[in-house]
Amino acid sequence: MDDEMNSMYMNGVWDLVELPHGCKPVGCKWVFKTKRDSSGKIERYKARLVVKGYSQREGIDFKETFSPVSTKDSFRVIMAIVAHFDLELHQMDVKTAFLNGHLDEEVYMEQPTGFAEVGKEDLVYKLNKSIYGLKHASRQWYLKFDRIITQNGFKENTIDRCIYLWE
Repeated sequence: MDDEMNSMYMNGVWDLVELPHGCKPVGCKWVFKTKRDSSGKIERYKARLVVKGYSQREGIDFKETFSPVSTKDSFRVIMAIVAHFDLELHQMDVKTAFLNGHLDEEVYMEQPTGFAEVGKEDLVYKLNKSIYGLKHASRQWYLKFDRIITQNGFKENTIDRCIYLWE
């Protein structure tokens, strides 16, 4: 839990502020997972702070949630091309991906139980970046990813918006 809170702090995910009049903060909770290696032995324990996104209201806490998802057909075509031309394929995973998406809307979240700052328990977090559980977290991640990858010379495919070509 400490690692997760440090990651949030280091990524500038939020600012501790007074709740503006008329705003309602969303709650948060901890989700715990046991990570195991290929033989089933416990590798590590993971804690993730997530927002209770089910309490968000469309038009108030978020405007749009859509983010494209690649099709199975696109995946199959890429795999066939890689096999046919004996190409090398690289996969990547972005650790804490959703923490990289910037928010356009103002979203306020309660401080997690046990982690409220002493003397500032009445304050809330104003989210600067998306976190897991937000209704629009995947959209914000996609928008940032798209902006950065296209700035680096990749072109978005017109048929499947999750496929990019480097020219």
